[in-house]
Amino acid sequence: MPPAADTTASARAGARPQTERPASSAPASSAPASSAAKYGVWLFAVAIAAAAFNLRPVVTSLGPLLDQVRADLGMNPTLAGLLAAVPSLCFALFGFLAPAAARRIGPIAVITAGMAAITAGVVARSFAGGTAVFLLLTALALAGVAVSNVLLPVVIKRYFPDRVGPMIGLYSMALSAGTALAALVSVPLTNALGGDWRYGLGAWAGLGALALVLWLVVLVVRRERGERAPGGAAHTRLPITRSRTAWALACFFGLQATGAYVVMGFLPKIFQDAGIDKGTSGALLAVTMVIGVPVSFVLPNLAARRGDQRLFVVVLASCGVAGYAGLALAPAGVPWLWCVLVGLSNCAFPLVLTMIGLRARTAGGVAQLSVFAQGVGYLISIPGPILIGRIYQVTGEWYWPLGFLALLLVPQMLFGLRAARARHIEDEAVLPVTRANA
Repeated sequence: MPPAADTTASARAGARPQTERPASSAPASSAPASSAAKYGVWLFAVAIAAAAFNLRPVVTSLGPLLDQVRADLGMNPTLAGLLAAVPSLCFALFGFLAPAAARRIGPIAVITAGMAAITAGVVARSFAGGTAVFLLLTALALAGVAVSNVLLPVVIKRYFPDRVGPMIGLYSMALSAGTALAALVSVPLTNALGGDWRYGLGAWAGLGALALVLWLVVLVVRRERGERAPGGAAHTRLPITRSRTAWALACFFGLQATGAYVVMGFLPKIFQDAGIDKGTSGALLAVTMVIGVPVSFVLPNLAARRGDQRLFVVVLASCGVAGYAGLALAPAGVPWLWCVLVGLSNCAFPLVLTMIGLRARTAGGVAQLSVFAQGVGYLISIPGPILIGRIYQVTGEWYWPLGFLALLLVPQMLFGLRAARARHIEDEAVLPVTRANA
């Protein structure tokens, strides 16, 4: 009996604090806090998607309207080729500077500044009165693209450590959607706004402004002061220039970027010269971009399961040769097929990113390899679009420029085959140092 009485008393005693607990106790107050945190995560995810969406319209909105821009500004084909090369130059230059800026003021602040540069550059170039000013303001917008392009994956890894896969997927989908949509609707949008290319290009600043507002809110909420990467002292600087695999990856990256930016800059013009109207040529460019969305999800997983990725290098290069041959010989014959083949060839981009992750053993090695391969690669890609524009200016037809692009796929495949072998840069880069110390 006493134990039972004690149990009852204890139950009553335990029940009283529950009924008398004040409304301001911890569980009650944690609900609004957790709700605010949940909304903050959703806001951050939307901001990342909005930023990714704005990373390509600067380039792909221009392609379908390039003829109008050239005629209005007095831009010859060689200068148009320079315009197609500006993205690679900006990505190389500002991509190298982005990590240092992030360490000083934080990646969120740098991305916010990048959204501001995209918005200002896109709207300001619409009022440019000459080619030089137009190129300069385009470079301003592309500087914003470059730093955001480099740092968005860093932000995802830092603030979404348990959701890296889904967030990278969101980032990739938004980037591809922005790329395709800008190519598809630039001409109809320009026509709806009175037919002036300045309004058609400048309208994309509205999406940049929306992304800027979202990132300003994230900047205030996160209050990030600077990058303090944990474990930074553990990173060992590799003599990466001694690695043949690193150089092969850089050359492979640069050659595939050459083809990609020539396609984004000139493909609508190729179709328009073949008698296809501007709206359809923009839609065809959109097909080239959209085909990469599903492939970008499937290809990295397939490539990572194999010891090497040489099969994928050969298949993608073969698609490019077939696509460029079709564009050269019969561009208006089956244009959708040529776009699909060229789009598959451009999927060398997610393939090379996958190989960068596989060719180093440590996270620090991957980071160094990524900066080296992309930085050097974008520098390699700069002359390509300029040369394509020059060849077209001299010959007046697309047969020889497209033949040159098909020819470039040969060294691209050779460098890709070397980079696709199951090697690690740590072995190649450290070995000469080990021998010297011995």
